[in-house]
Amino acid sequence: MDFKELVNKFKEYSNTDTTLLELAYDFAKKAHGEQKRASGEMYFVHVYEVAVILCNLRMDINTVCAGLLHDVLEDTQVTPDILKKEFGDEICNLVDGVTKIDGLHFSSKDEEQAQNWRKMIIATAKDVRVIIIKLADRLHNMRTLEYLSNEKQKDIAYETLTLYAPIAHRLGIFNIKNELEDLSFKYLYPEDYKKLKLQVDNSYAKREEILKVFSDKIHDILKKSGVEYRILYRAKNLYSIYRKMQNQNKPFEEIQDTLGIRIITDTVLNCYAILGVIHSNFKPLSGSFTDYIAMPKSNLYQSLHTTVLSPGGEPIEIQIRTEDMHRISEYGIAAHWRYKHGNVVDGQLNDKLNWARQWIEWMNDIESPHEFMEMFKTELDVEEIFVFTPKGDVKALPKGSTPVDFAYSIHTDIGEHCFAARVNSKIEKLDYELKSGDVCEIITRKNMTPNKDWLNFVKSQRARSKIKKYLREHGNTDI
Repeated sequence: MDFKELVNKFKEYSNTDTTLLELAYDFAKKAHGEQKRASGEMYFVHVYEVAVILCNLRMDINTVCAGLLHDVLEDTQVTPDILKKEFGDEICNLVDGVTKIDGLHFSSKDEEQAQNWRKMIIATAKDVRVIIIKLADRLHNMRTLEYLSNEKQKDIAYETLTLYAPIAHRLGIFNIKNELEDLSFKYLYPEDYKKLKLQVDNSYAKREEILKVFSDKIHDILKKSGVEYRILYRAKNLYSIYRKMQNQNKPFEEIQDTLGIRIITDTVLNCYAILGVIHSNFKPLSGSFTDYIAMPKSNLYQSLHTTVLSPGGEPIEIQIRTEDMHRISEYGIAAHWRYKHGNVVDGQLNDKLNWARQWIEWMNDIESPHEFMEMFKTELDVEEIFVFTPKGDVKALPKGSTPVDFAYSIHTDIGEHCFAARVNSKIEKLDYELKSGDVCEIITRKNMTPNKDWLNFVKSQRARSKIKKYLREHGNTDI
């Protein structure tokens, strides 16, 4: 917990002057004083570890400072005015964004939770670093959950699994997402966790040997191609294996994609070249190929995915990506957050955060705290499909979406006046279920208006909230 260790970690990726970091370190240490955590250790240890996690994500100095200071407004005598005077508006806004609203303002736990998440989503839409700090905070809390009561462990683990892990996934920060899931799994289903961990550990040597033999064959083949590449083994996290077992109602031994490798290369062209070489030498499993390079996920993730049979007959998932894609798969949206003289270098960051602004739109139409939290969890956990406009633009939608969802994703006016859809050049009804790769054209009529029946089949929260809002404004008070 030495300041020099934190500085050295920060300097591994940044040459920014660290005077501000030292000031934040000393300020937080003094503010938290003799406060202690449930484990008995000094409270300052927690904020220090949060700063370390943010350094692991290679965040800018203001974010790391805000990590050190993230609890001073909530748990000490420090006021926003003092914090702003000492560290400026930017750091103060980050700390305020992760600070809970005083619980005395609420009539129920549901209302408190809903309002705190509303506040954080609004802050995140302005500055995504707010939620990155909160994820680092939650990760360290989960790592030290053993010191709390069993009831609190389960409450916090459930909130982590249903809210924080999906947000980490939405942001593409897979290392944090995987650790949050596995820690939640450990406390929510301890017996299942122990059993599965033992099964995975016992099969480790065998899996490593299979992957080594397969990787050696890949090396032999790719060496002849002259393409730049490196190979990494991919270990699936425990909770994702457990979830697949539950969804498919299969035992661990029958889950096929626990084996996997990643092939990292230098260009997009070489990604496809490697894919061609792989498919020419190993039999691909039908329906296993997905092109996330041509159609990136909304969390910025890009890769080519395919599953082939090894010489021994084991299915092995292969992910092929460039070095830049690999960096984004590790750090997600954090990899795009680089400041230079106060300006964001990645000019497309606003577009990549559009989902947060869409959430603000629909959450303003929901008054019930319980309904808000349930819809929020649903929106976070959706599986996506990718549908094209006739001009070739891609819209990411929840799986099971219809032309009405697609219409509202383009513009509210198009949604409110949609009459039918032309999907892949064929006229379809408004409740038609779209699939990835479909080309959809919306047919509108001026006299068309939203129908209450649309609520029975739309999947996106944007469409649902816009339809409800229209119906309420036009006399349907029972919505």
